[in-house]
Amino acid sequence: MSACFDNLLAVLRREAPSRPTLFEFFLNQRLYERFGGPPEAEPRLGGQRLMLRAFAALGYDYATFGLPGFGFPHGEIHHAASISQNEGALVSDRASLERYPWPDVDAADWAALDEIARELPPGLKLIAAGPCGVLENAINLVGYEALCLLVYDDPALAEAVFEGIGARLEQFYARAAAHPAVGACIVNDDWGHKTQTMLPPAIMRRFAFPWHRRCVAAIHAAAKPAILHSCGARHEVMADILDMGLDGLHSYEDGIQPVEAAYAQWGGQIAILGGIDVDFLCRSTPPQIKARCQAMLDASAERGGYALGSGNSIPYYVPDESYLAMIGTITATR
Repeated sequence: MSACFDNLLAVLRREAPSRPTLFEFFLNQRLYERFGGPPEAEPRLGGQRLMLRAFAALGYDYATFGLPGFGFPHGEIHHAASISQNEGALVSDRASLERYPWPDVDAADWAALDEIARELPPGLKLIAAGPCGVLENAINLVGYEALCLLVYDDPALAEAVFEGIGARLEQFYARAAAHPAVGACIVNDDWGHKTQTMLPPAIMRRFAFPWHRRCVAAIHAAAKPAILHSCGARHEVMADILDMGLDGLHSYEDGIQPVEAAYAQWGGQIAILGGIDVDFLCRSTPPQIKARCQAMLDASAERGGYALGSGNSIPYYVPDESYLAMIGTITATR
């Protein structure tokens, strides 16, 4: 069956699509090369073209897109097997904030979006994602522990940091959503860990959420759906998520709330995307994976508002056969 982005639009309207529909934020390089062909030598758009070919070959109705040249610079935070949330900070006071090299949204490589758009197969759209979100970038710029102190010690400076990030993300989403090849946008910002949000909900509501509301409004102004990808426990801020007017919610973990429970609780108010726990994909057999996926598809068949995919993404340590068992629940019937 050919690609048709209208199926994902139906899901985001909390309707039943004409056929079961897939959703994934991103895969891994091994899968991109296995299904998208060898990577291109040209670095500027080679990775984006590879992703597009792989998403199309695997049965998605879209491909995710990240704008080259747009991001918030920070120091080194990556280590061999981890990422530090306290290293790489470039902002510690007003003087360092004034020196910070804020990105120019208009100077990013918008021509790349036009070029990729011309290569879209029939029926596919792009889903534009930001270079992380308001909170994640604030943590990268200031450092997590330092940010926890800054919101109390110097809230005016903290507000200036969040404004510098949020205003530019709002500008990015407004321009990306207006592009005819973009069918939706992902507002991607990890807010929590296994038990709670990274910052107290009241602090999130003061510093981060107003900018998320503005980003969602900018996307909706272009008549496009807005999807939140956010990891961690969200139970204390679900009312905020719903009040923002977001159309879809992604990232689920069995240890926090299994997707089946999330769909039962929230599926009438927001589309539920993905949710098959990454750890489950790693530890389960293909028959077990297929059984869980089919049960989720059966539960949502009439009610709608669900697209099948992982709880987060497909990192390199997820076995290919496990990932293919998951999407094969749908693609085998197309």
